[in-house]
Amino acid sequence: MAKILLVEDEPILAEGLRFNLELEGWATEVALDGESGLKLATFVENRFDAIILDVMLPDIDGFEVAERLRAAGCYVPILMLTARSQPEDILRGFAAGADDYLPKPFELSILIARLNGLLRRHEWLRRERSNATSTLSQSFHFAGRTIDFSNLEIHTPGGPITLTLKEAELLRYLIKHEGECVSRKALLEEVWGLREDTDTRAIDNFIVRLRRYIEDDSANPRHLLTVRGIGYKFVARPEE
Repeated sequence: MAKILLVEDEPILAEGLRFNLELEGWATEVALDGESGLKLATFVENRFDAIILDVMLPDIDGFEVAERLRAAGCYVPILMLTARSQPEDILRGFAAGADDYLPKPFELSILIARLNGLLRRHEWLRRERSNATSTLSQSFHFAGRTIDFSNLEIHTPGGPITLTLKEAELLRYLIKHEGECVSRKALLEEVWGLREDTDTRAIDNFIVRLRRYIEDDSANPRHLLTVRGIGYKFVARPEE
C-alpha cells in the first residue's frame, strides 16, 4: 500500500482529498501547514511514497517546502497544487524540486491519474536501482563525469551530486539529442509538457544549475552550449 503525505491548509479540502485517496487504497497523512509537512516528510519512519503539496500555505509556501525537502536529501516524488498556472510559476515549482504540478481547481480524477503516474515512475526507479545491469539508458559517461539516471545522481571529480527528476529528464533529453540545437520551446513541450504558444526563458535557470554540475568552468561552458536566440546544444566531447 502506497503512503501519501498531503500538505494542504484548507481543512475541508484536505479531509475530502484524504477520504478519496484512501478510497483508492493509499494510506494518507495530512499536514495543514508547511512546517508540519516538513517534519512529517523528513521523519524517516514515515517513509512516504509521494507528497501532494499546495503552494499557498500559511507559514512557508510550497516552493520553500519543496526546496527544503530536496536540500535535506528527501527525494520523494512531489505533486504540487497551485492556483498559479503561468509557465514561469510552474517552472519555479519544478526548479524547487516538484516532479509534477496540477492547477487549482482540478478534477479529482486528474489528480488521481497524476499521482498514479508519479507512483509508477517512483517504482520504476526502485526497480532500476535494484538491477545490477547497467545500460546506456541508465547512465552516461563524459569528461570524467557519470550521470546515473536510475539513482538521479551525477558522479563528478568533486563527489556525487543529487538531481531532481526534472533535472535528470532535461539532461537525458539533451544527451539524446547530442550535437543538435534544441529550442527552449521544444524543451518546455517535451520535458515539462507545457504546450504554450509563447516562449519563455525561465528554462535558463535550469541550464545555469546544470552547468554548475557538469562544467569545469560554468561561466565558460564547453558541454552545455547556448545557441543564441534559439536554445541549447549538448556536446560530450568538444575537442572532437
